[in-house]
Amino acid sequence: MKACILAIGSEMLTPFRVDTNSLIVTERLNAIGYDVRLKAVVADDVDELAHVVESAHAWADLVVVTGGLGPTEDDITREAVARALDAPIDVDETILDRIRERFARRGMTMPAINRRQAMVPRGAVVLPNPNGTAPGLWFERGGAAIVLLPGPPREMTPMLEAVIRERLEPNSGGAGLFRRVLKIAGRAESDVDAQVQPVYATWVAQPVPISTTILAVLGQIELHLTAQAPGRADADVALDAAVRELQEVLGPSLYSTDGSPLEAVVGGLLRERKLTIAVAESCTGGLLTSRLTDVPGSSDYVECGVVCYSNRAKTELAGVPDTLILEHGAVSEPVAQAMARGIRSRAGTNIGIGVTGIAGPGGGTPEKPVGTVSVAVVLEDDLRARTFQFLGGREMVKFQAAQSALNMTRLLITRVQGQREWAERK
Repeated sequence: MKACILAIGSEMLTPFRVDTNSLIVTERLNAIGYDVRLKAVVADDVDELAHVVESAHAWADLVVVTGGLGPTEDDITREAVARALDAPIDVDETILDRIRERFARRGMTMPAINRRQAMVPRGAVVLPNPNGTAPGLWFERGGAAIVLLPGPPREMTPMLEAVIRERLEPNSGGAGLFRRVLKIAGRAESDVDAQVQPVYATWVAQPVPISTTILAVLGQIELHLTAQAPGRADADVALDAAVRELQEVLGPSLYSTDGSPLEAVVGGLLRERKLTIAVAESCTGGLLTSRLTDVPGSSDYVECGVVCYSNRAKTELAGVPDTLILEHGAVSEPVAQAMARGIRSRAGTNIGIGVTGIAGPGGGTPEKPVGTVSVAVVLEDDLRARTFQFLGGREMVKFQAAQSALNMTRLLITRVQGQREWAERK
C-alpha cells in the first residue's frame, strides 16, 4: 500500500524549523505495511495545498496531512482539502461547544477566531484530540483515505496511534515493512556496492522480498534492508538469512547488524573481554572520549581521556619525548604511537589510543595538508598505526578521525582475540 505524507507550514520552508512529524508517521505506517512513496512540506497557501492533495489522492492509498488545523488565518488545511475533494464546509456545533468548554475550564472565554477549528468538510469523520483544541479529520474517497492531524507532536502522535489502532491496523493482517540497518567501516561506497550487489539483487524475487538501499554516511557505509512480509516472524527469518549472506561477503568491515553505533560495538567488545581503555587525543579535542562515554555503563571500561592539544601537553600528559616531536612533527605515526603507549602506561589500561592531526582550516602544509590524521592503537604488546587523509571541514575531519580510531580499536580487539583462540586450539 502506497502512502504520502504532507507537512503543512511555511515556517518549515525556512532554515529555522524542520519537519519531524513525518519521521514518526513513516515509522508507524511502515510497521503496518504502508510504503511511503512521497514526503513533502507545503506552504500555507490554499491553492498550492489543494493541488498537492488532489495529486497525492490520485495515486496514494493513504495521505497523511499534519499541521494547519489551528485557529489563525494561515491554518488552511481544512479549506484546501475540502477544495481538493469538492466538499462544502459546515461548522460543527458539537466541536464548537467542546472548544468553549476547554477554554472555560481554564477560566477563559473562547476567542471568536477558534470557530475555525469547528469547520468540518462534509463527509469527514471527526477525530478527537484529547491534548488540544484542533480535532483531526478522516476522509474516505474512491478506496483511498486522507487523514488530517494537528502539527504539534504531543497532539499528533497520540492521534496517529489511535488512527492506526482503530482504522488502519485491523486491515493489515499483521503485514508490514520490517527493516535492518547494517553498518560498514573502512570501505568506500562503490567498493561495498560492487561486492554486495550480486547478493542483494536476488532478494527481490524471493517469497519474502527484500529491497536494499546503500547510503554513504560520514565515516561509514550503511545498508538498509527492508522486508515486505505477512508478519514479524517471516520477516526475521528472511532478514536473518540476508544478514548472514552479507556477513560472509563483507567480513570484518561489517561492524553492526542491528544499527548500533560504532562506540557501542567497541564498548560491547571491551566489556565482553574485560578490557580497559585510555585515550590521548589532540585534533579530536575530546570527541573520541566523549563518544566512548556516550554509551551507558562505559565506566566499566573507560579509565581516562586526555586532550593533548599542545606539544607540551603531549609530553607532560602522555609522555611523548620532545625529540620525537622535533624529529617527526606532532602529526606523525611515531608521535601517535608514543601517545597511545604513554597513556596506556600512565592509566594502567589494556588499551591505549593516540590521535594527532590537522583539523583545519589552517595549519596544513604541502607535506601534511589539512585532514592529515595519524592514529595509533596499542593492545598490550600489539600496536597498529595508520595515517589518514580526510576530506571536509573541521567538524568532519574530527568525526572521521574519531570513527577511524574506534574502528582500528575494534579490529585490533577482534584480531588479538582471534589469535588467542587459534593458539588455544593449537
